[in-house]
Amino acid sequence: MTTEKLPRRILLGPGPSNVDDRVYEAMSRPLMGHLDPEFLVLMDECQELLRHVFGTRNRMTIPISGTGSAGMEAAAVNVIEPGDRVVVAVAGVFGVRLAEQARRNGAEVVTVETEWGTPIDAGAVAEALRDGPTKAVAVVHAETSTGVLQPLEGIIEAAHDNGALVIVDAVTSIGGHPVDVDAREIDLCYAGTQKCLSCPPGLAPFTMNDRALEVITSRQVPVRSWYLDMSLLANYWGSDRVYHHTAPVSMIYALHEALSIIVEEGMQARAERHHRNHLAFVAGVEAMGMKMQVDDPAQRLWSLNAVVVPDGVDEAAVRGALLNGHGIEIGGGLGPLAGKIWRVGLMGASSTSNNVLLLLAALEGALKMQGHTVPMGAGVAAAVEFFVA
Repeated sequence: MTTEKLPRRILLGPGPSNVDDRVYEAMSRPLMGHLDPEFLVLMDECQELLRHVFGTRNRMTIPISGTGSAGMEAAAVNVIEPGDRVVVAVAGVFGVRLAEQARRNGAEVVTVETEWGTPIDAGAVAEALRDGPTKAVAVVHAETSTGVLQPLEGIIEAAHDNGALVIVDAVTSIGGHPVDVDAREIDLCYAGTQKCLSCPPGLAPFTMNDRALEVITSRQVPVRSWYLDMSLLANYWGSDRVYHHTAPVSMIYALHEALSIIVEEGMQARAERHHRNHLAFVAGVEAMGMKMQVDDPAQRLWSLNAVVVPDGVDEAAVRGALLNGHGIEIGGGLGPLAGKIWRVGLMGASSTSNNVLLLLAALEGALKMQGHTVPMGAGVAAAVEFFVA
């Protein structure tokens, strides 16, 4: 198979999302050296655009060369030293990964856990912090495996009251939900490019404040990862431009264009679009007799919608019918939710009213192929009613 024969999909899964043609065009532009003066200007602009999207003025705001998991590892490896106590909020797959990252860097890990599909209680985090001096509290803002939007305010306050740094995973929220790094006083925050930013996977937007930088510069032992050492990366992305690694030039082009599109749309307008399409989709799902995994509407992600699979329905067969019959990708559940939910991404360029209506119509057909009774046209009608209201 050649790449010319690869199909064009409608990406409505947990990531990646569809990409604007402007981003593809940017990636096709001629390569230049990663220390070329023109490319250095583009790097500066990319940093400023990232600050806008993160909602921060942090000096150390860069796209790490690697996927969102590289951002997660960078946060852990730079802050944590052997023996540090770290509290990790675990409410899904990516909370589990955060805890594992901390353990692999020698931390004494204390997990605060909850049933998947529900948010972490800030009071439980505060209680864990009272048990001993803690270096950092790590929490997932948008848990991709469950569809939960985690409230951050109480957790951040508890962490800072106890002298701990706050690490936030914003991989599935940045560009779709407000992250507001400075307003929330988040110390370290990382993300990925392939979800609400609608850029191909391959970079991990990352920001840290001066408080976190001070912790890193006062470490007793060197950062275990040379590649992800923020003190070294700062010298490349800062004014000194000290060679560190060969940056993925075409991906920086793509991110610059994707961020420019976000700024043109406006952060508030973009968040409202994600919220509106989420609500229309939920209206359609419920009209079809199904329910969302997250009971409380205020705790649901707009970017990642977790839908409970009806009894007797083969969820993998439905996903296969959507992909093979309509070119639509949605995701299945992970961990204890495997086989129990569909994960529907309405992210970035994929979050459109057309995609909501198309998916609801295709989903109705796929469910009927399974012998599941669905009121004729109910999902689409409910979403249309919401859109025109």
